Amino acid sequence: MTQTHQPVDADAVRSAKTLLRTARHGALAALAPETGAPLVSRVSLATLPDGAPVFLISQLAPHFAALQADARCSLLLGSPGKGDPLAHPRLAIQGKAIALEGKQRDSARSRFLARQPKAALYADFADFAFWALQPETADYYGGYAKASALSAEHLLKQADPALAAMEAGAVGHMNEDHRDAIKHYAETLLGQAQGDWQLASLDAEGMDLVLGDDVARLWFDPPLGAAKELRPRLVQLAKRG
Repeated sequence: MTQTHQPVDADAVRSAKTLLRTARHGALAALAPETGAPLVSRVSLATLPDGAPVFLISQLAPHFAALQADARCSLLLGSPGKGDPLAHPRLAIQGKAIALEGKQRDSARSRFLARQPKAALYADFADFAFWALQPETADYYGGYAKASALSAEHLLKQADPALAAMEAGAVGHMNEDHRDAIKHYAETLLGQAQGDWQLASLDAEGMDLVLGDDVARLWFDPPLGAAKELRPRLVQLAKRG
């Protein structure tokens, strides 16, 4: 049976990117060096400022050696809820994985631990490394007969270096001094459950909020055009009912 894709529209792109930005884990498929057979493992996730998924794995894990031998891989995102699991949205990304070093690793570490705080226990062990998947193509399934073929351009947005440089400070400031605003973003604007929500990360297109294992994405409409627009946008959102 031939897979028929629907035309890519703004709703499909936004839904796919929301899955990507809010996923805490996914199924990573690599190629076993010895046989070339598919090797699938579950990985914990976060995203880089441009939206590329990032994961932390140990050299003891089979998929570490697999990615070293062949960078091609695929990542499946989406958590089935009640009823038919195939009726729930999911995103399959194909691309190549790269091990991060230097400033790229530092950025990935900060964002990953904000999303996966328990990983701080082992993130700096010598045998662990942060990897990023650079998407090439993707398939978004919104349910039965709702498939869209996406490109890297659909999923990623070039990061603003100025915004990336100020992100850690802005996130820390919001969490320390403006928890009421964060609560408003999560509970009033996004309709999430009440709780001690925190800001995990910021990028030009939106912000990620966390409460325990729950992650919520608040999109900026329109996206920020420059880093100097961040503070006015946060103030504006805090006043929105």
